[in-house]
Amino acid sequence: MGVSLYYTARRATPLTDAELTAVGQVVDTYNANAPFSLEEEGLYLYDRLESGTVLDGSTKLPTADDRAVPSLVHWLAGITALRSAVPDAHWTFTLDDYEIDWDDHTGYHLPGLAD
Repeated sequence: MGVSLYYTARRATPLTDAELTAVGQVVDTYNANAPFSLEEEGLYLYDRLESGTVLDGSTKLPTADDRAVPSLVHWLAGITALRSAVPDAHWTFTLDDYEIDWDDHTGYHLPGLAD
C-alpha cells in the first residue's frame, strides 16, 4: 500500500506557451534530480483534464521508510516550483486525503519534515 501526492491547478484560461515550457522544465528537472531512482513515480501530469483544470497530476511516494521523507521533501519542493510556474490558478495539493497548505514564504511544506 502506498501514499501519493495529488496536485491540481484550476483557472478559466489555459496555460500559455511560456507556462507550458516552465511546467515541462520543472517536471524534467525534479524527475531527473529525484533523491532515488524513479522506481517510484515522479511528477506525473495527467493528459486528460476536466474543463477549467490546467494542470492535474500525482506522485507516488516510496514505501521504504528510509526513502519516504527525503522523497517527500523533494516532491514538496517540486510542487512548489510547479505552483510558481502557474501562480494565478486555484491550487489544491494533498498527501492522500490530507490537504497541504500553501505558505507565501516557504511554499508547500510540512512542519518539522526538513529537520
